Amino acid sequence: MNRAVRGRRLASPVRLALAAELGSALDGAWWPHTASIAAELPELVDALSTRLGEVATISINWSPLECSPDLDAVHRERARDPGRFVGHQRLMTVVGNCARANVLVIPCRTSAALATMVLRRAAALPIMPVEQDTQEFRTSDDIVRAACTESALCGQLLPDNGSRHGAAAGAVVTE
Repeated sequence: MNRAVRGRRLASPVRLALAAELGSALDGAWWPHTASIAAELPELVDALSTRLGEVATISINWSPLECSPDLDAVHRERARDPGRFVGHQRLMTVVGNCARANVLVIPCRTSAALATMVLRRAAALPIMPVEQDTQEFRTSDDIVRAACTESALCGQLLPDNGSRHGAAAGAVVTE
């Protein structure tokens, strides 16, 4: 699947941000254009393969029966109650032959302002000081912290399957 997309020009570019250095509890985020993640997966794999090498497995921490979290609702709630707990976040662990990345999946219906900030925060990209005093910044910080905690927990729950990359909780898609 890695080579299937190469050379094809995408109508909508992959909305992905990765940290300069991989290997953290959270290495970045992906914001798909639609709720059909499977339809956009080939483009994501192609984009990630430049950093990870040929992608071998993708692990997820959610069930297909779960609805995706509403990050904008978290945003609205956080404005009313700053101490509110942010719940379960969707994570993917993508393992290539050179590296692996833990990626937060941002629901496609998330507002552009919040999704952009989450992309930047998840990838540890610089944030201008004026942006740090916004509700989007504070909410994205809560979301990224929850995702980091969940990623660390997923890594502790599963036994090491003998691979040099480890795994994350959930279903596994292999190519």
